[in-house]
Amino acid sequence: MNELLRVEQLGVVFHAARGRVYAVDGVDLAIAPGEVLGLVGESGSGKSVTLRAIARLLHEEAHITGRVLWQGRDLLTLPARALEQVRGAGIGTIFQEPMAALNPVLSIGLQIDESLRAHTGLDAAGRRARARELLDLVGIADAASRLRQYPHEFSGGMRQRAMIAIALAANPKLLLADEPTTALDVTIQDQILRLLLRLVSELSMAMLLVTHDLGVVASTCDRVAVMYAGRLCETGPTAQVLHAPRHAYTDALLRALPGEGAARARLQPIPGMPPRIDHPSPGCPFAPRCTHAEPRCDRERPAMQDVAPGRASACFAQDRLGVAA
Repeated sequence: MNELLRVEQLGVVFHAARGRVYAVDGVDLAIAPGEVLGLVGESGSGKSVTLRAIARLLHEEAHITGRVLWQGRDLLTLPARALEQVRGAGIGTIFQEPMAALNPVLSIGLQIDESLRAHTGLDAAGRRARARELLDLVGIADAASRLRQYPHEFSGGMRQRAMIAIALAANPKLLLADEPTTALDVTIQDQILRLLLRLVSELSMAMLLVTHDLGVVASTCDRVAVMYAGRLCETGPTAQVLHAPRHAYTDALLRALPGEGAARARLQPIPGMPPRIDHPSPGCPFAPRCTHAEPRCDRERPAMQDVAPGRASACFAQDRLGVAA
């Protein structure tokens, strides 16, 4: 695979009052140009921390290990000035909550202009024209007047579109999208997802999409990586993973979804609670909740292994769970 970004053994540890918190533990990812990769899992599984670690957007107290290779350079060791050029120009980021990410005292036009000044050689007139073009691109009408408005004057969907416009200002090759539709109603969610897919196609970008919604993954992602307790469980083409999961956690997630059976059929929730990540298990972190667990699952950490071309799983029960599509 021709890789745009490669993440190798990414780890993130926070030092808290109760001890070390292992938020991300040995994550390996690769994204190809033009590809949409979904990173999915329960809340607290480490998805957003992984995304922020890739762009080095975590607090200084976070201890990040591993490698994040971008065009032959490791972003984790890149000097601050060089990293600033990668952010925005090479990698754009869409954050989960636009009202928390957008500056409330600056107009939308000025916030787009800041990115254009940092990453392009456009003069003032050129930046104004580009800002209007960006709002048109993301579907915000009457761009000239909207540029003078502030975030609180936009609806939730429009704020998300404005944030996408800022992320696209310098024509990045990779878009990091951290649950971009979480706070929106279903209709606006669909509009934003369709917009992102259209932009990925038209602008020849790749996208790493963080979500907890398997329905979103099914409709938008070429490949999916399933995450639990800071570790990757399973990766592969989306249709294959969702049709024939090869990890017990993926299988449990799918069984917990409403199916096509009787309207009042009982769902199959995952029993128990996610593990405490300040006390990582020596074995599989999903073992206490797993219906396929065997004695060694508590003692041994299953390694990520290829189970089919383009697919990998870290589960001792992988052969009992399904056959790759």
